[in-house]
Amino acid sequence: MTESSENYELLDSGEGEKLERYGKVVLSRPDPQSLWRKRLDAKEWRKADGVFSRDENKGDWSLGKNVPARWPIDFAGMKFWIKPTPFKHTGIFPEQAANWEWLRNVIAENVTVPESADSGDIEILNLFGYTGGATMACARAGAKVVHVDGSKAAIAWARENMELSGLKDKPVRWILDDARTFVKREIKRGRKYAGIIMDPPAFGHGPDGELWKIEEDLLPLMESCFSLLAEKPLFFLINGYAAGYSAIAYENVLLPLIARFGGKVKKGELAIKESEMNGLDSRTLPCGIFGMWQAK
Repeated sequence: MTESSENYELLDSGEGEKLERYGKVVLSRPDPQSLWRKRLDAKEWRKADGVFSRDENKGDWSLGKNVPARWPIDFAGMKFWIKPTPFKHTGIFPEQAANWEWLRNVIAENVTVPESADSGDIEILNLFGYTGGATMACARAGAKVVHVDGSKAAIAWARENMELSGLKDKPVRWILDDARTFVKREIKRGRKYAGIIMDPPAFGHGPDGELWKIEEDLLPLMESCFSLLAEKPLFFLINGYAAGYSAIAYENVLLPLIARFGGKVKKGELAIKESEMNGLDSRTLPCGIFGMWQAK
């Protein structure tokens, strides 16, 4: 669970919205998981530096004059450029902090063990890599990373985050491609990875308009990814948002890895803890699910 830190804070949530602080900038945006009542007064919410609102046709930000086009923050041991996007996102998913820490620990424990991957190096495949949080975590821990995303803008953003974090010289391959197409090519090439990360959307398009529907495409993609795992792999991590699935579903999809490699599977929810307020117990905002297989 992600808790408040110097540069990120979940100030309040409720009635379909959340109020967050990124550095010194406070943003208000929709969140369908927040079914409860807000705790802060309406006047506090009106102080937000930026508000995302949506009508039947589109959504848009209303930003104060002092809000820059983008600004940097330090978070979870890395640095990110924050930029409000037309899809209400900010360029970072703070709830992933625990997963990034887990990735760093798993890789750091194995980075000096040549047997961890066929090539003698730990190489990680990050599918749907977005702005690079997982890629930076893995690269910082000493792994080589192949970062795949269907958005040219997202890849450019991830590379800027790498540079901002002082990681631009780390061994990362940046691939603009549809995840399914790339994985099929890697299978033909005989490539193998010590770990695979995927963060698939519920619905989306590849760089050439390839349609992605999680209910149709997730299982075939995951089974193809199983073929890319090294002889002695380290992990497989999948995250999920807004698809309506239980974490148990992700657990079940990963169970065949135990039969093949041993190890264990863990599942759970991704969440952010609100800041303490007037002596009231902090609430937890659910933000998605995860399933992870680990060799040991």
